[in-house]
Amino acid sequence: MKVHLIKKQSIEGYVGRNAQSKVPFGIWLSIIRRADWNEPSDIIATFNSADILGSGSERVVFNIGGNKYRMICKYNFGRARVHLFVMWIGTHAAYTKLCNGGKQYTVSDY
Repeated sequence: MKVHLIKKQSIEGYVGRNAQSKVPFGIWLSIIRRADWNEPSDIIATFNSADILGSGSERVVFNIGGNKYRMICKYNFGRARVHLFVMWIGTHAAYTKLCNGGKQYTVSDY
């Protein structure tokens, strides 16, 4: 199933505030446009450095730009396509702080 990215403007906003992230997020977006997923394991097959968060959370963490950036998305496999909701974007260091606070499962900044 094709991926329907929800809140692409969140990525665009982050890139606008962090110019050095433009190329890595551009690459990620070009891969998403061609992605064809039917189950969560397909996410990992496409992005082998991504991590599915906790059983039943329906969240995935993407490592972007050689692990310089992290993005948490919530996924939902529908009948016709996969909905991918951007929940949080930040640096690796900011993600570590998020995890230390146990907030990676609940964050929804975007």
